[in-house]
Amino acid sequence: MKLLRWFIIYRLIVGFVVLALGGVLQVFEGFWPAFPLYLLGVIFILMHYTIGPMRLVQLSIEEDDPDAAIAHLNKIKYPKLLFKPIRQSYYMLQSNLAFAGKDLDKAEEHLRKSLNTKSSLLKEQEGVQYLQLGMIAMQKGDSKAARENLKLALQKGLPDDDNKAAAYLQLASLEIQRRQNKIGKDYFRKAKMLKPKTKEVKSQIADMEKYMARIPG
Repeated sequence: MKLLRWFIIYRLIVGFVVLALGGVLQVFEGFWPAFPLYLLGVIFILMHYTIGPMRLVQLSIEEDDPDAAIAHLNKIKYPKLLFKPIRQSYYMLQSNLAFAGKDLDKAEEHLRKSLNTKSSLLKEQEGVQYLQLGMIAMQKGDSKAARENLKLALQKGLPDDDNKAAAYLQLASLEIQRRQNKIGKDYFRKAKMLKPKTKEVKSQIADMEKYMARIPG
C-alpha cells in the first residue's frame, strides 16, 4: 500500500523520468528498443491527469482523515481532464466538503458541476445529488427550488428507504409551511411507511408526528 501511495503521489515525475530514460536508450539503441519506455511514460502522465489522486482521497476518507482527503483533492488542478465518472465523484466530494464547512453556495456549485458531467456510470447517484440540492435550497430558504429538487430526487431514484424517507419528510414540511396540509400529511405518511432505520430520520418522524396531530387536513 505504501508503494501504491508513493507511486500515485509521484506518478507525473515518474512518467517524465521514464520518458527521459527512453530518450537515452534511443540514442544508444534506436527508437524501437526505447518505444516501451516512451509508451509507459506517456501512460503514467495521462493517468496523472485523467485519474488524479482520487484513490488516495478514497483511502483518506476510509481512514477518517478529512484533512488528508482535502489535501489530495486540492492537488487536482485540472478537473475537466479527469475521466467523467472520476470527475463526477470529484465534484461530489468537493460539494460534501463545502457543505460540511457551511459554504452552501460552493456546495451547490460543485453539485451542479457534478450533474453536468452526465456520466452514465454514476447515473444512480443523480437522485442523491438532487436530494442534496434540495437540502441546500431549504437551508438557503428557497422553498420553491427545494420542492423541485426533492421531487426530482424521488423521480430519479434514491438508493435506500432512509434517503427516500428524508426526501418525503422535507416535502411534508414544505407543504405544511405553505398550508397545503393534506399534501403535507400524505408525504408524511409515505415517509412513515418506509420505516427508516437511521436515528436522525426516525427522530425527525417522531417530532413531526406530534406536530401533524395538531394541524387540520
